[in-house]
Amino acid sequence: MAQPIVVVDAFTDRPFAGNPAAVCVLPPSSSRTADAAWMQAVARELNLSETAFLVRTADGFGLRWFTPAAEVALCGHATLASAHWLWESGAAPAGEAIRFATKSGTLLALRNGGWIALDFPAKVAAPAEPPAELARALGAAPTVFGLSEFDALAVVATEDQVRALRPDIGALASLPFRGLIVTARASSPGFDFVSRFFAPRVGVAEDPVTGSAHCVLGPYWSAALGKGDLLAYQASARGGVVRVGVRGDRVLLGGQAVTVWKGELL
Repeated sequence: MAQPIVVVDAFTDRPFAGNPAAVCVLPPSSSRTADAAWMQAVARELNLSETAFLVRTADGFGLRWFTPAAEVALCGHATLASAHWLWESGAAPAGEAIRFATKSGTLLALRNGGWIALDFPAKVAAPAEPPAELARALGAAPTVFGLSEFDALAVVATEDQVRALRPDIGALASLPFRGLIVTARASSPGFDFVSRFFAPRVGVAEDPVTGSAHCVLGPYWSAALGKGDLLAYQASARGGVVRVGVRGDRVLLGGQAVTVWKGELL
């Protein structure tokens, strides 16, 4: 039986921008709901930074995320894409929040006008000594370096440095963390900070817009700027806008999304 699948551009209000994620809603009776090898094969075939697999539960949806190379424990843009598609397709009631059961606990998605808000755990980066090879691999020396649960955080001096980075992806893949978040205070009007995210260890050379990275960026920039609500821009080639609200040990991530294609997996 053919399996419907869609691709949604997340953290954008127009197609072919933001971060594309595939969304696959599995029938509850399907044997594939527990078949991680099959999910990984599908994610590898689609070759997007993330593919989301969902199955309906008693009070929401189970949700798993796969890059082309590995399952991950937290992903923002594929969660945003999933919520968008569930509401758009009618699989979830339009006026109700969606509860996702994930490896990072229960995550909530709520409608906020034309935006979607995700309630995610904050991931604070503890100060650490950067690896000796980081500056050469990145092509810039960080002014601040820290490690969160999944990723490293590197703060550089200017937005222009963030945008100009051309890192050695092979060298970054050898470093001992899932991904590297590079960030600076924004000089572009209207934004508080900018960032880019590199995760070659899990098959993603550069992720276009990364929700989970903003779970680290939010607490850092909230403390640095003395603000609880921030507007962020991820400065990849596709680019994307993220609203960030820091609420104690939670981070509210706000974004928009657009469905760009629908198909069937045969």
